[in-house]
Amino acid sequence: MNIINNNKITVGLILVAFFFGMWFSGGESSSQTGTHETHISENQVWTCSMHPTVQLPEPGQCPICFMDLIPLESESGGLNPYQISMSRDAMKLAQIETVPASMGIAELEIHLSGKVEYDESRIGNITAWVPGRLERMFVDYTGIAVNKGDHMMELYSPELYTAQEELIQARKLSNSNTGKSALGKKTIESTLQASREKLRLMGLLDSQIQEIESSNSPSNLITVYSPMSGVVIQKNGVEGAYVKTGTNIYTIADLSRVWVIFDAYESDLPWLAFGQKVTFSAEAIPGETFEGRVAFIDPVLDAKTRTVKVRMNVLNPNGIIKPGMFVHGTIHATLDGDGKAINPELANKWICPMHPEVIQDHKGECNVCGMDLVKSESMGIVHTPNHQHENLLIPASAVLKTGNRAIVYVKMPGDEPIFEGREIVLGSRVGDKYIVKSGLKEGELVVKKGNFKIDSAMQIAAKPSMMNPNGGPSGMGHNHGGMPSGQNQKIHAMEQFESTASFRKAQNLITDAYFIAEDALAKDNFKESKTALFALNIVLSATTTKSFDLSEKATKKWNEIRDQLIAQTNYAQHWKGIEESRKAFNGLSQSILLLEQSFGHESSESYYEIFCPMAFDNTGASWLSKEKDVNNPYFGASMLKCGEVKQEFKSSTKDK
Repeated sequence: MNIINNNKITVGLILVAFFFGMWFSGGESSSQTGTHETHISENQVWTCSMHPTVQLPEPGQCPICFMDLIPLESESGGLNPYQISMSRDAMKLAQIETVPASMGIAELEIHLSGKVEYDESRIGNITAWVPGRLERMFVDYTGIAVNKGDHMMELYSPELYTAQEELIQARKLSNSNTGKSALGKKTIESTLQASREKLRLMGLLDSQIQEIESSNSPSNLITVYSPMSGVVIQKNGVEGAYVKTGTNIYTIADLSRVWVIFDAYESDLPWLAFGQKVTFSAEAIPGETFEGRVAFIDPVLDAKTRTVKVRMNVLNPNGIIKPGMFVHGTIHATLDGDGKAINPELANKWICPMHPEVIQDHKGECNVCGMDLVKSESMGIVHTPNHQHENLLIPASAVLKTGNRAIVYVKMPGDEPIFEGREIVLGSRVGDKYIVKSGLKEGELVVKKGNFKIDSAMQIAAKPSMMNPNGGPSGMGHNHGGMPSGQNQKIHAMEQFESTASFRKAQNLITDAYFIAEDALAKDNFKESKTALFALNIVLSATTTKSFDLSEKATKKWNEIRDQLIAQTNYAQHWKGIEESRKAFNGLSQSILLLEQSFGHESSESYYEIFCPMAFDNTGASWLSKEKDVNNPYFGASMLKCGEVKQEFKSSTKDK
């Protein structure tokens, strides 16, 4: 921990040396003038490299981290507050690179995971058309590939036997011409046709009917053939079993085309559109990449997974893509000038309302269901640019983001290297670029590398920067003139409550454990801090409010504070490192300060609220101390003296 924080200070000193020595270089050196005297200007301002908002009229040490202050150079040349100049040597040492903001097509890649499934439109069942008994099953296990017309099973059915006999007799009667009138011949022919149709409705093929018609006696068994090609994915019948009309015996799936279904999160929905190009791969098929297009986007969001099913139809003539495989896909989206997904390639196309994957260039009928095709625009599945197809794009590395603000540094025209901080409005991020909605113009040079160094120089110069939008000592940042906003904001005066002797005893135990933990953290002693805070949790858990005999309002306030303290120390025994202790100590300190504000303390000595603005990535944190001298529990030895007294709490105990 000490090494890490010392490294931070070292980096800060190096940056200061760089900016002070090279950034504002120019003019004559001391060797040229022949004098080595140091003159302090009356208007000279001194600042801290780690806390640039500290600005003092004379040299010395930073009141927060005790680093030596450095002179803050003033700039000339009519620069506005958002600009800073540097020498060419400094620009080269800082490795600053610029790139022009340019118009281009915004292409976004959406990475999804999915699964291969059967094409639901290519699944068929072989069912019993008549009741009977399964005498023999030629396909006797799942997974067998069959072709259309392959025999599947033999079925014995009394109804089929009777229907065969009727056809044979009708044929024999039709072949006999003796003593037949014209009406009789017509009746016999109608009977023959009805017998043929009856067998056809029982599932027999025309070839089977012709064979029966040419025979002299009916067959006991009828062979059932496959109506489609595919793979048997389900087998429900067994030999010798009786089946009823409609019983499902086999399920066959045609795997020459499969579905790949991806799960898209709702945050991805703005970038999805029908017809987008998709590439995917499967771990089971290494080295192969497959392509397709989005054929369907589920109109309903799954409430549990918060995802939407996105489907693509994939040809699979070789059968290497197998249902059940997991795949990783990339949807390639194109965005218009407003940052919305578009698919202009579908404009003026004709699509089937029931099968949108059927797309034609002209009016016609669907080759699947026969419905009339309609214009793609009428279905709302095609999106074209409202105006421009291109967007203003800049590299993502050029943007400094903090909260809702986005800052870029623009190199101003001219020979002199001058950079201006510019707050811009961003659109969507597309790969390694951002769409810029406003704040920049095409052709302006933005800094894509070295922008953090420029921002650091702006902070040192007390100018508006990423973390300090207003510049100067009153801006954001560490705010040494007052407490920062948020959970570490200074606790304002509040109602004081009377306490009792029993409550004071419990309060002393709580604050003693707190101070032990504070001292241990300042000494970087994790084990001792963990033990103290765990002990504090035990003390809190053992306290009983009834024994304190407090007023109703005081009891309510104490219960509120007690619940917070317990929650903040509840898992102390499970902490693995000192960072966990310090994080918990931060929240614990807010509750302890609230306890001190509400009930005071018994000791005759004063307590102090101390604030460190650098704790927790410059968020800042306070703590309660028995000593006025700063011993920082959030940094320990690495920055032990970082902090300042914000408030004094005098003893509230009165002699009775």
